[in-house]
Amino acid sequence: MNVAKDPASLNTARALDIRPLLLVNMTCTMSMMAFVALIGPISRLLGMATWQAGAAVTVAGVVWVLLARPWGRAADRYGRRRVLLLGSAGFTLSYWLLCLFIDGALRWLPGATLAFIGMMLVRGMIGGFYAALPVAGTALIADHVEPQARARAMASLGAANAVGLVLGPAVAALLARYSLSLPFYVMSLLPASAFLILLFKLKPQPLHHAHAPNPVRLSDPRLRRPLLVAFAAMLSVTVSQITVGFFALDRLQLPAGEAAQAAGIALTTVGVALIFAQVMMRKLEWPPLKMIRVGASVSALGFACAALASTAPVLWACFFVAAAGMGFVFPAFSALAANAMHASEQGATAGSIGAAQGMGAVIGPLAATLVYAVDPRLPYLAIAVLLLLVGLWPAPVAPRS
Repeated sequence: MNVAKDPASLNTARALDIRPLLLVNMTCTMSMMAFVALIGPISRLLGMATWQAGAAVTVAGVVWVLLARPWGRAADRYGRRRVLLLGSAGFTLSYWLLCLFIDGALRWLPGATLAFIGMMLVRGMIGGFYAALPVAGTALIADHVEPQARARAMASLGAANAVGLVLGPAVAALLARYSLSLPFYVMSLLPASAFLILLFKLKPQPLHHAHAPNPVRLSDPRLRRPLLVAFAAMLSVTVSQITVGFFALDRLQLPAGEAAQAAGIALTTVGVALIFAQVMMRKLEWPPLKMIRVGASVSALGFACAALASTAPVLWACFFVAAAGMGFVFPAFSALAANAMHASEQGATAGSIGAAQGMGAVIGPLAATLVYAVDPRLPYLAIAVLLLLVGLWPAPVAPRS
């Protein structure tokens, strides 16, 4: 794929300290995952149905899909820093509202319907503001990092997200011993601190295009492969997350307590493998397309073997392999998209990629539960086939000059 040759995008990598971006990604992911880890016991105490708890988790992904592209266009028009500050400030305020709502609900125990409506509204706000962060962060990296180095820089963001993925549930479980409200209050301090660091450490950056932002359509042929890979990757991750606990119960024949522990360890290995892969990937000089091919193939192997797992340690090992492959895929499709587009399109491009990921996060749980009802092994085999197709999809033939 040819890299768009905007003069601003071909300058030597400008001095950009991405540590504030890493911090805001890690802390906000920790806060998001803390809610996912605690929604089960909270929903039981509030008398909510299981589907209501699931909807409270899913609504953030739905709003992410709807707002990722508008946030991307705003980043192109008003600047990356403004969108990052607005997104992190809105996320912080929304999370504080979630803290107050959950604390009040646990104290006064309103009806399940009222608790459900409140959680849906607040979680929707959180998802809406969270959507701004990866979009503006990815566009900022595309502005300041040369095309051949973008995948490595974006891998740093992926590693920060993976750290949040691991630490969020762990810290929430530790603090929940004292109170189910306490983890939310502690977690609410993290995005607030990230906002302050962004405010004072991320310097204002000029936009790298003088003319009005170019509109980017989802049907743009330059984005066809990155969008498909982004959707397939997030779909695969959410399918594995939603089914692993049921798989431990039904396929591994573990008691409920042991099944929950096995699922928790499997998801922890996912975070560890993502960190390992994305840190290792920063040392490689592979182009994004090669990383997608290798990563998708490795991940497909891991998921296919997971379908055949008969013990918990084997399942953990398979999840580690699958997640290690994903550690190559996630930063690669973002870099592939950024390299194909012009400077004035980077925000909208990042928004389109975010929308594709969000769509995968929304469809994944629904598709997983439907397919799982046929056979517990089928979800893993299905995503293995999907990832193989994505990895082996032939590259476009460059036209002859």
